Amino acid sequence: MPRNIQTLIAGAVLLALAGCNRAPAAPEPSAATPTAAAATATGDDDAALVARGRYIVSTSGCNDCHSPGYPESGGQTPESTWLVGTPLGWNGPWGTTYPANLRQKVEGMDEAAWLAYTASLHTRPPMPDFAVRAMSEDDRRAMYRFIRSLGPGGEPAPAYLPPGQQPPLPYVEWHLPSPPPAGAAAAG
Repeated sequence: MPRNIQTLIAGAVLLALAGCNRAPAAPEPSAATPTAAAATATGDDDAALVARGRYIVSTSGCNDCHSPGYPESGGQTPESTWLVGTPLGWNGPWGTTYPANLRQKVEGMDEAAWLAYTASLHTRPPMPDFAVRAMSEDDRRAMYRFIRSLGPGGEPAPAYLPPGQQPPLPYVEWHLPSPPPAGAAAAG
């Protein structure tokens, strides 16, 4: 991926995440019994995490690739279709990659496994895995809770195709610029 596109994507993702790093508001005190208050606080905390996860998914660009028709509709697709992956391939020198069905991915993981997976995520382009790794554990936990709240859905993403293998339509083909000739003056 061209460095200027990576920088642009990284900047947009980090800017969108800047408002997400605040802790959710504490639940209101309750006059209920301590056991009931603890149960209510846990439920409220989970609802707050799910809402925060929805916000992160909505503003961080997750839906742009992982939800069919999302960018084309200006984000006006039903939540029931969010994060089920798409058959749109991304073809470049790395081969052809497909946006994963994140709902199926989290079905096979508990929260601890998701946190470990996303903390060390390394994928092929154009997935900005560096942005996910840069998220706080609380943000990644909120994403997990939101994705789990959507329930199962969709089909598995098509399998990765290695370089030189022609992908079926539809796909986006990336042509990266050639490196500058040796000894060329650096642009200022």
